[in-house]
Amino acid sequence: MITTYTYKDLSWFDVESPSQDDVYTLIKKHKLHPLVGEELLSPTRKSRVDFYKDYLFLVLHVPIRTKSAGKYIVVEKEVDFVIGKKFIITSRNEVVEPLHSFSRFFETNSIIDKSGMGDHAGLIFYHMLKGIYRHMSEDLENIKDSLSDSEEHIFLGHERMIVEVLSELSRELIDFKQTSRLHREVLDSFINNPETIFDKSFNHYLEDLRSEYTSIHEQILNNRELLNDLRDTNDSLLSTKQNENTKLFSILAFVTFPIMVMLALFTLPSENTPIIGNAFDWQIILSIVIIAALSMFYFFKKKGWL
Repeated sequence: MITTYTYKDLSWFDVESPSQDDVYTLIKKHKLHPLVGEELLSPTRKSRVDFYKDYLFLVLHVPIRTKSAGKYIVVEKEVDFVIGKKFIITSRNEVVEPLHSFSRFFETNSIIDKSGMGDHAGLIFYHMLKGIYRHMSEDLENIKDSLSDSEEHIFLGHERMIVEVLSELSRELIDFKQTSRLHREVLDSFINNPETIFDKSFNHYLEDLRSEYTSIHEQILNNRELLNDLRDTNDSLLSTKQNENTKLFSILAFVTFPIMVMLALFTLPSENTPIIGNAFDWQIILSIVIIAALSMFYFFKKKGWL
C-alpha cells in the first residue's frame, strides 16, 4: 500500500508491505533501476547505501523497543529509502513508530505551509532520521531508568530477582548495538561520496545526523557500563549472602553433629547406660544438650565465626 504525502514540490511515498504492483508503479514513475525494485521487495541483511545518477538507495535497520508478553524486547525493523531531488520513497514491512509520528509532522507542515522541510528531499530524509534517532534515544533513556530501578532493588535485598532483570536489559542493549552498528558506516559513505545529488551544504545536515548517532552510541556504551557495574555489585552481594548462608549451615551442622552422636550413645541397648533410668533423666539429658549447644555457639561467637 502506497501513501503519498506532498509538501510544495516535494513528494514522499510511504510504502507498507509493498506488493509487486506497488514497486512496479514506483519504478515506472521515478525511472528506478530494476535492482532497486528487487531490494524493495525483499529484506536486506545489513544497512548500506548505493548511489545512482539521479537518486540513491539506502537501507537502515532500526532498533525499536517494544513490550511483548509483559517484557520489553528490542525488535529490528528494516526501512528502505530511495531519495531523489524532489521525492523520497520509504519502504517497510511493518509499522515503524518514528516514521508514523513523522507522517503527522509532515502533514502538519504541509497544511500550515512552513518552510522547515527544505527545498529538496534530502532534508526530508534528515528530519526522518532525526526522528528515528530521537526515538532510539528515548528508548535508551527508558532502559537507563530500568537500570536505576534495578539499583534500588539490589540494595533492598532482591539480588536473585535482579539477576534475571539485568540479563534481559543486557540483551536489549546488545540488540540495540548490533542493529544500529552500521549506521555510522552508512552516514560516512553518504558524506564522503563526491557525486552526491545534493549541494555541499547538505553535508552539514549529515554531520548533524552523525553526531546524533555518536550520541546514541555513547548512550549504549554508558548503559552497558552501568549495567556491568550493577551486575558486579549484585553478584558480589549475592555471593556474600550465599557464603553467609553456607557458613551458617556449616556451623549448624557442626553444632548438631556431636549432639546427635551424644544422644545416639544414650540409645545403645546396654544395661548400665548413665542417667537413663534415674529420676528426671529426660530433663537432665535435655539440659546437657542445651548447655552443649550454647557453649559451642559462644565459642563460635568469640572466634568471630558468627
